[in-house]
Amino acid sequence: MKREFLAAMWHGLGGSAEVLDRVSFVGTGDLPSVFAVADFAAAAIGAAGAAMAELMGARFGDLPRVIVSSRLASMWYAWSIRPEGWTMPGPWDPVAGDYRTADGWIRLHTNAPHHREAALRVLGAPGDKEKVAQIVSGWRADELENAVIQAGGCAATMRSLDSWKQHAQSQSLPGSIETSLDRNDLAWSPTPSRPLQGLRVLDLTRVLAGPVATRFLAGFGAQVLRIDSPTWDEPGVVLEVTLGKRCARLDLRDATHRARFNQLLSQAHVLVHGYRADALANLGLGPAERRAIRPGLVDVCLNAYGWSGPWMKRRGFDSLVQMSAGIADEGMRVLGKDRPTPLPVQALDHATGYLMAAAVIRGLSTNSGFRARASLAGTAELLVSRRPAAPISSVVSATEADWNDEPELTALGPARRLRPPVQIGETVMRWERPAATLGSAAPEWVM
Repeated sequence: MKREFLAAMWHGLGGSAEVLDRVSFVGTGDLPSVFAVADFAAAAIGAAGAAMAELMGARFGDLPRVIVSSRLASMWYAWSIRPEGWTMPGPWDPVAGDYRTADGWIRLHTNAPHHREAALRVLGAPGDKEKVAQIVSGWRADELENAVIQAGGCAATMRSLDSWKQHAQSQSLPGSIETSLDRNDLAWSPTPSRPLQGLRVLDLTRVLAGPVATRFLAGFGAQVLRIDSPTWDEPGVVLEVTLGKRCARLDLRDATHRARFNQLLSQAHVLVHGYRADALANLGLGPAERRAIRPGLVDVCLNAYGWSGPWMKRRGFDSLVQMSAGIADEGMRVLGKDRPTPLPVQALDHATGYLMAAAVIRGLSTNSGFRARASLAGTAELLVSRRPAAPISSVVSATEADWNDEPELTALGPARRLRPPVQIGETVMRWERPAATLGSAAPEWVM
């Protein structure tokens, strides 16, 4: 099933079939699910690897082989970092989770303080999970979902696969890839061992798909500069996804900070962003303005529920899309569980991240500006299109040999990182910077 997923992903990226003949999968990776998550995970990494091989072939003359470790691919979809002598912050806010309603189930996503405040304000509840559960049980799921969304929060009713297929938003998928006719003068300094060396990537993404994309690019030598607002933080995952990056802060609502951002953009080769569909346009940074600031820009963006339809401006995260798109319901139904049963990892985020990285790399091969758009809901549609014959119950576990020998000196302490899941010819992924905290660097390129 890996090759079926890979072929579908590569076709969506507009790639030629000959490149896929150079992709091989070794070993097995298992992630317990009613869906083929492990094969899906390996395929998405394979797609990113295929794009890198294609670029290297064009640059250096020979199309290298791509070797994907299915075992390591499965593990990179969970946690790639293992602290030594310290503990990672918890990934979830105490209120976040699945709640039974009067007519079904709903998931509240409250990791960001303003999303938490919105949900609690609608419920009139203190930040106590038991009290929240008691109040939620008196609501109808769709009514609570709408109320939380209208209040600026994040929530998702659990829907079945069939009900999602008939939903107006489902009819608007998947995302699209478009090219512009801008002049392309995107010169960088690639070498066979660091094919993205000298490439400047401006990263406007948050948990988790976009940061996975830019982490992949950094692994092949790209200079990634991540920009966050002064108030944003994601302590539970920051060291997982800032590997190889410099992290700065700017408030794009402030004219001085926005001017600084525009300067950074004018010197970038790539922009990867994950704000909602109209967010940058509302700041005077819509697609046309971005192209004017940086002609020939490779511009790759993510929107959780897609780029048209009634939910195009809705906030969304992997766990919410799994509820909306029928994945959590199908897991519960097939396995006979009594509560929502999502994927064992945030596979929509990770797979979308690798596909965004592949889109960036394919964009670098064009002779014009390039724009690609992705969605978590579109990725979910691809995952559910193929099913294993029976639910997978086994799980892959890391052994000592799966970890790098040398410790990574992260911002919070030493840690071990999993070995890379893909190799392109003789080129091995490596990251020159350890994982950093948000706002730890100046908003500038290192020339």
